[in-house]
Amino acid sequence: MTYGFFSRDYEPAQVVDPGEPVVFSSRNAGWRWDPDDGGPGRPDNGGHALEGPFEVRGARAGQTLLVHVDEVTPRDWGHTFAHGELFSWKLDGEWWRLSDHRVPSRPFLGVIGMPPPEHGEHSTIPPRKWGGNIDCKELVAGTTLYLPIPVDGALVMAGDGHGAQGDGEVSGTAIECPLERAQLTFELSDLELRSPIARIDDAWLAFGFDADLDLAAEQAMATLLDLMERELGMPRTFALALCSAGVDLRVTQIVNQVKGVHAVLRDSAFGG
Repeated sequence: MTYGFFSRDYEPAQVVDPGEPVVFSSRNAGWRWDPDDGGPGRPDNGGHALEGPFEVRGARAGQTLLVHVDEVTPRDWGHTFAHGELFSWKLDGEWWRLSDHRVPSRPFLGVIGMPPPEHGEHSTIPPRKWGGNIDCKELVAGTTLYLPIPVDGALVMAGDGHGAQGDGEVSGTAIECPLERAQLTFELSDLELRSPIARIDDAWLAFGFDADLDLAAEQAMATLLDLMERELGMPRTFALALCSAGVDLRVTQIVNQVKGVHAVLRDSAFGG
């Protein structure tokens, strides 16, 4: 099923066991499959075209969901808007081309998340504690996103294919592309999180979201310090001193009603 909102009231499109993959295709953020396709029509006040919900058997509110991003395969076209003007990209092997310019292809799902615990339909635009429109360019195939679970069953929804994006997503859009195929696999954990974290190839990420960029950064750092205390057994103040020397704060996006920041802790940051 394709929806333009998050809601705990939607019937699951599929019920899966932990470890059982879900596979889907997805229209782009403009609900298009082909460049000139009007699509099924965006619902009134609806946002991104999201697939799901995927119910994870045994998931309970208060647990943590591990989302393994197994595959993200884009179609061969994408759109970017800047001040209302449309720019069309074409995928050429490992590169996206716009006129005489190109950027490397690094496709990812802009939206992976779960509905707020309140009933009703909720906007897909702002990222939340439970995920959603995170728009982090690092969440490519092979990475794992950790999300606090807000509702029993998890009811995961995903979509918003991006062919490539810079940190910040400064025009308000990335290369907005439909996805030929995406695959996610879910696991459950009793890990307690105040906001999402992710494991990428050589680093841990911790996310913060707030209308105030400073508060988003504080949230990202608080979550990273939680991680370091728990996993490395470090006193919090000692961990903070190390972070000031070896952790990078990046602006994930500045365009989704609330700002996003991710703190990057590289495996090689502190040596041994």
